[in-house]
Amino acid sequence: MDNCELLRAAELIQQAEALVICSGAGMGVDSGLPDFRGDQGFWKAYPMYEALGVNFYDAANPVHFSRDPEFGWGFYGHRTNLYRATVPHEGFSLLLRWLRQLQLDHFVVTSNVDGQFQKAGFDPERVVEVHGSIHHLQCLRPCRRDIWDNEEEIPVDLTTMRAESLPRCHHCQGIARPNILMFGDYSWIGDRSSAQERQFDQFLIRNNGRRLVIIEMGAGTAVPTIRHLTETLARKTNACAIRINPREAEISRPNISLEFGALEGLKHLDSQLEF
Repeated sequence: MDNCELLRAAELIQQAEALVICSGAGMGVDSGLPDFRGDQGFWKAYPMYEALGVNFYDAANPVHFSRDPEFGWGFYGHRTNLYRATVPHEGFSLLLRWLRQLQLDHFVVTSNVDGQFQKAGFDPERVVEVHGSIHHLQCLRPCRRDIWDNEEEIPVDLTTMRAESLPRCHHCQGIARPNILMFGDYSWIGDRSSAQERQFDQFLIRNNGRRLVIIEMGAGTAVPTIRHLTETLARKTNACAIRINPREAEISRPNISLEFGALEGLKHLDSQLEF
């Protein structure tokens, strides 16, 4: 562990005037959520799909909802149930404490669809879910641009990975789908995420020129949306990024690279902060 980098990162946080928290899938690993890194990572979490010869990109393809909705909802129904049962790890509470103690204006930007930041107590009005949320539904067709809360119970047969009940559109009674941007997806309604992004834009305008720190956790290179955002924000005047990642932590100077998992990295930073 590079103590100099850790100390520099802690100093940046304490001197910050605004904070952006960026997260990818690795943020959920410490809460017990599966890591879909590569086919083997996906099949470790879902061995039933290995037997079916289905990888993550296959399972997350929206075509299943129209061709075989029980199979499509098998994957997303299981994930809905898993995320509802998951308790956010301690790192979320550490971040909330820093925000409170340092009285920082802040925003969260995440590629995760699990709703863990809101569940941990973050203000939903300060969260951007760039790929949507599994806790919201839309019509598959879609018959109209409506998005509503996912309050469905979706039992799944774990041997076949098929859903035993199907969510329906409130309006046309056709099949509903998660309001999530999937692979090769042309029917996702991005209105909710776009509204969140507009609020984030207002945050950036409000904090233009102020000392901005970006803390990025668990964002990989396979789907680099979050990493690109971090690097774009870090180029702003008076901005600097702290990238926490156990395998792909590299980032250009003067930004800071910390080779830890999300929770471990946040704990190390917390040990250096003074309130």
